[in-house]
Amino acid sequence: MTQAALHPMLNVAIKAARTAGAIINRASLDLDILKINTKSPNDFVTEVDQAAEQAIIETLLQAYPDHGILAEESGREHGAKHSEFQWIIDPLDGTTNFIHGLPFYCVSVALAHRGVVQQAVVYDPTRNDLFYATRGRGAFLNDKRIRVSKRTRMSDALIGTGFPFRRGDNFKRYLKMFEEVSQQVAGVRRPGAAALDLCYVAAGHYDGFFETGLNPWDVAAGSLIITEAGGLVGNFTGEPDFLHQREIVAGTPRIYGPLVQILAPYSRVISQDELDADAAAAETPADKPAPRKKAAAEGEAPKKRGPVRIKKSDDSAEA
Repeated sequence: MTQAALHPMLNVAIKAARTAGAIINRASLDLDILKINTKSPNDFVTEVDQAAEQAIIETLLQAYPDHGILAEESGREHGAKHSEFQWIIDPLDGTTNFIHGLPFYCVSVALAHRGVVQQAVVYDPTRNDLFYATRGRGAFLNDKRIRVSKRTRMSDALIGTGFPFRRGDNFKRYLKMFEEVSQQVAGVRRPGAAALDLCYVAAGHYDGFFETGLNPWDVAAGSLIITEAGGLVGNFTGEPDFLHQREIVAGTPRIYGPLVQILAPYSRVISQDELDADAAAAETPADKPAPRKKAAAEGEAPKKRGPVRIKKSDDSAEA
């Protein structure tokens, strides 16, 4: 899919992501003068996040003023709140890496129509890597078609993940997941930017990925890029409902199933009431973790479930 053949909405998303990337690259040259605020312990926002987000929103709304916006730093306070089209934006995924000069961070821009992601862009400004996808048209990196890896055995698989870092996260529970996964695979990596991690699954660098505590803007774009690259993505029980569930697992078709079998006992699927409360919270800037079901006691072993049925939705078909 050449640049000329891209969907018009995808072209706008690419323009927005590259504009934000230019802001981020300029700021990376002078990190010493960066103004950093703390949203919550270990959760940072910089003036660069805010400037990049503003640039993205202006670019998108200039082209599509009737569309809605869901953005990490400003919630739903821009755009048309009740539009069928909603842009889901993370202006700088991997802020902590950026602050420290660790070059693993990205811009993530997705467009959902009636809750289903249709366009996706993830831009890595340090490498000038542009990942993008339109539903039904495949996934690409810098104009080259990408596919998930062909690995089929867990013992050969390299898995990406993210550690819990916010106060209130159940770290001991995560360590049990990490222990189970790491004992069955070739290696586990945690670079620190989930949107880019998901693209690395799509490009075949990882064979799978899992994380808890993520928000829609962390996973919206990367999830479409994975499915368009022939991979599968879902929540820990293998269901396609993951965008607002704060848990995600992705992988090649043959690695995804075993990962789900490991992670399913740790699933905490959120009820509709909690999802509604989450949506209400997004009306204001998103600076608090989403509500959760009552957590299991710290370090408590999960209840074992029966065999898990892997559901393959329309979103998860091989491209």
